[in-house]
Amino acid sequence: MLDIQNLLVSILLFPIIGILLLLQISSRETRLLKFVALNSACLSFIGSLILWGSFSKSTGFFQFLMKLTWFPLLTLNFTLGVDGISLFFILLTTLLIPLCLLASWNSVKHSLKEFLIAFLFLDFLLIGVFSVLDLLFFYIFFESVLIPMFLIVGIWGSRERKILAAYYFFLYTLLGSVVMLLAILYILEQVGTTDYEVLLTFSFSEVEQKFLWFTFFLSFASKVPMVPVHLWLPEAHVEAPTAGSVILAGVLLKLGTYGFIRFSLPLFPQASFFFAPLVYTISAVGIVYTSFTAIRQTDFKRIIAYTSIAHMNLVMLGIFSFNNVGIEGAIFQSLSHGFVASALFLVIGVVYDRYGTRLVQYYGGLASMMPIYVFIFLFFTMANIGLPGTSSFIGEFLILAGSFKVNTSITFLGATGMIIGGAYSLWLFNRISYGNLKTQYTTQFLDISFREFVTFLPLILGTLAAGLYPNIFLASIHMSVNNLIELLYF
Repeated sequence: MLDIQNLLVSILLFPIIGILLLLQISSRETRLLKFVALNSACLSFIGSLILWGSFSKSTGFFQFLMKLTWFPLLTLNFTLGVDGISLFFILLTTLLIPLCLLASWNSVKHSLKEFLIAFLFLDFLLIGVFSVLDLLFFYIFFESVLIPMFLIVGIWGSRERKILAAYYFFLYTLLGSVVMLLAILYILEQVGTTDYEVLLTFSFSEVEQKFLWFTFFLSFASKVPMVPVHLWLPEAHVEAPTAGSVILAGVLLKLGTYGFIRFSLPLFPQASFFFAPLVYTISAVGIVYTSFTAIRQTDFKRIIAYTSIAHMNLVMLGIFSFNNVGIEGAIFQSLSHGFVASALFLVIGVVYDRYGTRLVQYYGGLASMMPIYVFIFLFFTMANIGLPGTSSFIGEFLILAGSFKVNTSITFLGATGMIIGGAYSLWLFNRISYGNLKTQYTTQFLDISFREFVTFLPLILGTLAAGLYPNIFLASIHMSVNNLIELLYF
């Protein structure tokens, strides 16, 4: 039986145990490799479900704390803990990694062992990002995520431009983070520690806050991503394998928003208020610009990539509304986007595995030959545009309600993104699903398999559960957001 107090450590270590087991297995034992990797990832997910079940909703403080003295001379401690803000990011990570492995069950044709190791290592790093409570260790995990993702795009990508896309992803996101490391070293020099709970009690001067906030902003904005540092995302999505796109949209884009909520707002509250108009402006421009850009795309993946940018910029409006409704909506929408965007990339992967193209012009009339596939596609298309009863509706409604209290004009621009989103989502669905069958390009019309249906099922259930009864998630988030608001205003 798992020790509840050490449960978080167990969740963190399951992927590492899986990697060690994979290293002992011959590369020719492909079936065994897949089962070991999948079981290791599933154990982390089961552990995160137990973590959620054991989580106390009545407190906003960190739970399941574990502290290990790492370097006493610099007061550096490896500290793990979970609160309502990080809980569901961990749950989302541990859910999507097994689904990624299932989605790529038959599609990886070379270096399978290395592919599985890369995903389990990514699992370990992402859980570390969301649970570590030391700023320096957060930075280490935060930047280390680039390594396996760079390899996944560059080695197992689907087209000739995959190397270029991998470098786009690596350089855009790394260069923004270099100045953040300098800021962390400055904080270590000033405070004497990078322990997160100690930093919450330290008050930086207004000038220091503005400088430090902006360095953190450069790093987190490229991860969201915000305009104009968004160009790497469509390239990375288009060239990445299906599993790479799923984890990129589902979790990696949340690193930026999580960083803003966890560090920028509570550590630098005055600077956050000062720079809020800048964030509003960039986010509003990003929502409208990327929504219009999505309409003119011809590549299936590139359309969904631009919609992801629009949705994550909407999340930024919620974060910088500085009220409970907006911030809880931002966290909820991040979780919802993890379900819906991941599912849409899986939808793309289903037809790409069969027909070898993602150009929309080569598809049409799939409703008559692949009805189950089209039904799932329709469900997530509706979720993507915020249909009532789905998780996106709750998240977007809370964000717009929160930001409306602060700035009605920006809220109006944010809402136009939802309208344009309806246009490109329904147009895309119509082109793929209806019209004439284009048999000159595709001759085999196989509906989804049982394995593919099992991959979609948790995302369908999560989207419906969050849309029909959002308090399942919001109850755990509420107290932690209250604590964050207190740090902002008092």
